[in-house]
Amino acid sequence: MKIAIIGLSSFGAQLAISLAKDGHDVTALDVDRNRVDQIKSSVPFAVVMNATDKDSLKALGLKDMDIVVVSIGPAMEASILAVHYLNELGVRRIVAKALSEDHAQILEAVGATEVVYPERDMAIKIAHRLIYPNVLEYVEVSAGVHIQELSPPGSFIGKSLRDLDLINRFGVQVLAVREFVPERLTYIPKADFVVKDSDVLIVMGEEDKLNKINKLRD
Repeated sequence: MKIAIIGLSSFGAQLAISLAKDGHDVTALDVDRNRVDQIKSSVPFAVVMNATDKDSLKALGLKDMDIVVVSIGPAMEASILAVHYLNELGVRRIVAKALSEDHAQILEAVGATEVVYPERDMAIKIAHRLIYPNVLEYVEVSAGVHIQELSPPGSFIGKSLRDLDLINRFGVQVLAVREFVPERLTYIPKADFVVKDSDVLIVMGEEDKLNKINKLRD
């Protein structure tokens, strides 16, 4: 995919590098020459540019990009203006980094197709891991419903999924099990699957119901 990243702060720079490593055609843009110089060896194309200059955005052909990510901060005015110009140029998908709820609403109003909160989302994930260390990863699939990867509590070890009966006891569904002995991923495991201490359970349910499992201690 052809992806442009506008704003090479820590979030924007890491995003650009990660996408380039995955083989995408990444264009990295920033008004700060030092930031551009630091990243130019890691992405296909990096250029010094003021994203609030509509003519510069047009000259780079950003309207032909599959995705343009606006990661400018902390100057909210600059990110709002950049999104507005990108929308006027006809960019199909504009993903913008928001600093607050009000900022997000304005970004959407001027043309952002998607708004992200990287600092907030990372803080929530870290807080969740601090409180529930057995939760390895999680993602919210809809309001209040999460998919989590978690290490099984001690009380689960050696028991079958039938015996654990998580769907009736907790309202939680086991979608898959990541096994390490032997190494494999079992989708929709059968009821007679016996949980091992080395397994990782991939489960889905409402947040409060998942937390009941997360609070279990050995």
